[in-house]
Amino acid sequence: MEQILATVVQRDPEQREFHQAVGEFLATLAPVLERRPEYRRQALLERLVEPERMILFRVPWMDDQGAVHVNRGYRVEMSSAIGPYKGGLRFHSTVNLSIIKFLAFEQVFKNSLTTLPLGGGKGGADFDPRGRSDAEVMRFCQAFMAELFRHIGEDTDVPAGDVGVGAREIGYLFGMYKKLRNKFTGALTGKGLAWGGSLIRPEATGYGVVYFAAEMLATRGETLAGKRCLVSGSGNVAQFTVEKILQMGGKALTMSDSCGYVYDEAGIDAAKLDCVKAIKNIRRGRLQEYCQYFPDAVYVPVDPASDSNPLWRHSADCALPGATHNEINGLDAQHLVDGGVRLICEGANMPSTPEAIAVFRGNNVLFGPAKAANAGGVAVSGLEMAQDSMRLSWSRDEVDARLRAIIHGIHHTCLDAAAAYGQEGDYLAGANIAGFVKVASAVLDQGLV
Repeated sequence: MEQILATVVQRDPEQREFHQAVGEFLATLAPVLERRPEYRRQALLERLVEPERMILFRVPWMDDQGAVHVNRGYRVEMSSAIGPYKGGLRFHSTVNLSIIKFLAFEQVFKNSLTTLPLGGGKGGADFDPRGRSDAEVMRFCQAFMAELFRHIGEDTDVPAGDVGVGAREIGYLFGMYKKLRNKFTGALTGKGLAWGGSLIRPEATGYGVVYFAAEMLATRGETLAGKRCLVSGSGNVAQFTVEKILQMGGKALTMSDSCGYVYDEAGIDAAKLDCVKAIKNIRRGRLQEYCQYFPDAVYVPVDPASDSNPLWRHSADCALPGATHNEINGLDAQHLVDGGVRLICEGANMPSTPEAIAVFRGNNVLFGPAKAANAGGVAVSGLEMAQDSMRLSWSRDEVDARLRAIIHGIHHTCLDAAAAYGQEGDYLAGANIAGFVKVASAVLDQGLV
């Protein structure tokens, strides 16, 4: 394992996020390799840590003042062993190849856990849609798709949304794809309901996180009813995480954005959540506005250079990080444990550092890793693909029931895999092992390709 990771680091020394994802994954696989020596003989791990294909391209576009800008676009097609590449597009100023590779790597095993026939990929650009007009976003999306369309398709690679890519961006991207290919296909997911989208798709990741948290609590004879929850983020994932917490009887105390967070001791109820949605989705404003409407709440600015985030210092029962990668470090994790938190369920991708994970696992905290806990989004994307293929549209209740069944299955798959390899109750090991074994078996079956 150390040799494989050392090779990854030596090959791409600047890709720290990718190193972290690979290292966390490899650290749990020793029991599998001991039982399955053919995996080592066939260099399966060496093959899986190297993308099948990486596509980098320039994206020139024009702003409303006539100035020309050039951004960099990415698509990493990591593995097609069990199906077409599937994974979101992220538009954010921090996007680079390391982040896209780590997201694509995680996506491979997340998709494997859903039981749907989907490979793994990820893409995006270092373009930030915040503060840009609709016309500027449209021009960027059209320029981005003018290159990406060559590499995607309903049976090849099916992108979706992610950070910075919502319904507006998917609409512009799909419109350009349709024009360039001269056909209407399910080449993207997250589409509008009127033109091939699926009910529950916007809610799916957030709902799935809460469903997974409920499954974990059930193993200890508990429910979410009455639980005080810390939630980070205020985008799509966080909004619907809070919504489902409320529906299941819990209380959400916090939400955040890149400038700070709100703490509402009384809880963020449905009316307050509607206010957050209006601030973030319609006005595209800052979360600080929340306190103008609900003065009993407290807004706390956060310095990104600080050694810890005060959001994680509040007393609570559960924490559901839904903002970004590495938002919880070792010190934050200890604050959570000291504050009474006994369940962590990851809504964002890799929000906990290795030091934080060690604190959680060392204190008997229920820890739901992202590749299992936030698989609801890609699960419903897969359901959207099925509906597109059959020219059908399922009801909200039917999609929600299928989502909940998939999350229930992922939960049991993780526990069963962990137990089978002597790691009882370890969701991280179980998720990694179950995801890996399925992909590895497919790679062996298909030969050296």
